Amino acid sequence: MKAFAPLASLTLAALLSACASMGGSAPAGVTDGVLTGKNGMTLYTFDRDTAGSGKSVCNGPCATNWPPLFADDGASASGDWSIVTRDDGKKQYAYKGKPLYYWVKDAKPGDRTGDGFNNVWRLAKP
Repeated sequence: MKAFAPLASLTLAALLSACASMGGSAPAGVTDGVLTGKNGMTLYTFDRDTAGSGKSVCNGPCATNWPPLFADDGASASGDWSIVTRDDGKKQYAYKGKPLYYWVKDAKPGDRTGDGFNNVWRLAKP
């Protein structure tokens, strides 16, 4: 099965690219089986966020260390992508109902230093 993982990642990346070219713009891509922002940086989920709740519980100092994947005004959701409204009124992308975040200590694309942090932060996977 491991032999199929790279193929699955490439297929998903192609699908996300196709969605972007059809008028919708996928807010993230996939690199080595992990969701990444358009800047190539790794995205994470927070175990304390309830999938499908429509909100993020990472605010204030939490959001300073775990910056949200913000959605632009007028952004729309489709498929597995949704948009949640944060406590400050800003919009944030969620994947399969889980809000997405960057980790401030990841220095370059490919870094995954936030995975497992405090046993509540996880790599966001398609």
